[in-house]
This record gives sequence, C-alpha cells and structure tokens, in this order.
Amino acid sequence: MKFNERITVNGIQISDDQVVEAYEAVRAADTGKRRATYFEIATAMGFYHFARAAVDWAVVETGMGGRFDATNVIHPEACVITNLSIEHTDYLGKTIKALAWEKGGIIKPGVPVVTAVSQPSGRKVLQDIAAEKSAPLLFYKKDFFMTKAHGKEAYAYKGLDHHWDGLVKPLLGKHQKENLSLALAACELIFKTHRGADPRYALTETLIKEGLSKARWPGRLEHVMDHPLVILDGAHNLHAAKVLGEYLSSFLKGRQLTLVLGILSDKPHEKMLEHLVPLAHRVIITKAKIDRSLNPATLKKSAERFTRNPVTIIEDVKDAVTHAVETSDRADVVCIAGSLYVVGEAKEKFDNILDQSVKFH
Repeated sequence: MKFNERITVNGIQISDDQVVEAYEAVRAADTGKRRATYFEIATAMGFYHFARAAVDWAVVETGMGGRFDATNVIHPEACVITNLSIEHTDYLGKTIKALAWEKGGIIKPGVPVVTAVSQPSGRKVLQDIAAEKSAPLLFYKKDFFMTKAHGKEAYAYKGLDHHWDGLVKPLLGKHQKENLSLALAACELIFKTHRGADPRYALTETLIKEGLSKARWPGRLEHVMDHPLVILDGAHNLHAAKVLGEYLSSFLKGRQLTLVLGILSDKPHEKMLEHLVPLAHRVIITKAKIDRSLNPATLKKSAERFTRNPVTIIEDVKDAVTHAVETSDRADVVCIAGSLYVVGEAKEKFDNILDQSVKFH
C-alpha cells in the first residue's frame, strides 16, 4: 500500500521522515558512472535504516533472482531458498535449472542454507553450488520435517536438533507447513551459533510458540470481510496461483466464487489463469496502477479460454472490488488476486472501509 511497508524494525514501519533521511544519505553516495536503480536505492535505504536502528538481526528478502540482486552484497549467517517457480524469464531464464542457478547465487562460503526446492534439476544445481562453496545445504523432508497431527489442527516439527509437538500453524494454506518448517530450521541454525554466548538464544518451545502466535502476512490468504467472505491473495506467480487454486478448491464447499484478477505483463498469465478461472462463477478483470500491468483485454481473452462463465473488465481496482462485493450474496466468496499491486490497492480500500464502517456489511 505504501513504500514504508518495505522497511520495518520490530514490526514498526519506517516513518516518512526516516524515509527522507535514508534517501538523502543514499542519494549522496550514488556517484558512480551508472546511477543506481530504484530497487538498489531502496535496498541501500533499508540497510541504512537497519544500521541506524542498530538491529540485532535483519531478515532480507531478495528482489528478483539472487545472484545479481542488490540484496546480495550482504554476508548472511543463514540463507533460505523457499521453492522454485518460473517467473521473470527475461532475466532469470526459462528453466528450473537456470532459475536455481540465479537463486543459488545467494549461497556464501561456509554459510548454511535451508531449502524446500523439490525439482531434481533445481536441487542438483543448489547441491553443486553449495559443495563448491563448502556451504551446508539442508532440505525440507530430508533433513527436517513437519507433520500434521491426525484429526487435529496441530503440527509436529522434527528438526536438526529439536522436536516440538502441538505447534499451531499461524497462516492459512497447507503450503505454509513447508514455509513454517523452513523458518524453524533457519532459527535452529542461527540460535545454535549464538546460544553459548548469549542466554537469549535458548530456543525453547515456549519461545517458538510465542513467535508463531505473532506471525502475520497481509495480502496472503488474508480474510478481510465475512459476508461475503473476501480473500486477498497476491498469487503473483505460477506457484502461488497453484497454491491459491488448491486452497480455494478445498475451501469453497459449494459456495459461488467471484475472482477479481489483475496480473503483471512479465508473468505466465495463461498458466496462472488455468489454476484459478475454472473455479469461479464469474471473473472480473482489473488493472493495477503500474505500467507493468497486463492489458485487461489480453487477460480477458485468455481467461475466456478456461470458462463459459461471465468474464468482464473493470479497470480500476477499487471499482472492481466494490462491484464484486456489492453484487455478491452474503454466503458467496470474493477473491482478489494475481498481483501484490492489485491486492495493495484493494487492501487500501478495505482498510478505509473498516475505519469508516460504511457501505459494506
């Protein structure tokens, strides 16, 4: 919804004044023959703010790829590579092998890596890079596990050195079991390194459960309204679209679904639509206010290949969301997806509505 979300310390977003301070400091250093890109400037601003706040730890997400990413100037204490899904093909290649090579570029000499990459070709690339750099490489389902207790909404984690039962998965979607396992494995590695010198690094079950209870992920299977049920999910690449499709399939239980979709032009939109459009009673195509957005007419034409139900265009995201909600029954489901930019514009609308307590009930 706004730039400040990108840089937070202890859950508190960087203030507008701090954004200006960080930008001016970074701009003053941008004296090279090639001027820094937007993302390079933003990344440096983040590092500047973290340094000023004297953070103990920074969790840094790569932008695109890894090998040549602006974030890759740091030397981390642990690396996490979640999974691989073909995207940004003009920059990262068109195969899992090529993508793994770019993602594996964040692996540093001697720094442990945890990953949930499942494709054999991708795993082989990561194994080769890790071996060359003498970096321990640990795989989900091989070196650490997460299992669901039979008949209960609780999970057991069997990790590198710890075993915890009765964990509550804080985020919706079965794929979050994998992500949770990765996070716990990374914590094990980090805490093991520091526990001898600092009593704060005693990785107890109480500490783990406290952390899980505070986990939030806006814009990812986020339920923002009950009647109709409105779900926001970025689902901005093929893997995320598959995950969202699986969630909706298991969740709808006969309820009618309206999809509000907007996708960026560099995404495999047809393959993404294949996992989402057949589930919908109707589809509303929209467009985020960013120049990378795919032409709605192109998206509409592609969507019509996967359904005989109505596909319409309402270009303004907030107008599309308003129409979807106001023309749905209380028992229906509205899902806004396809791009984090689309979700950001929709979320801004819902946050305003919830503040004012008007129009939608």
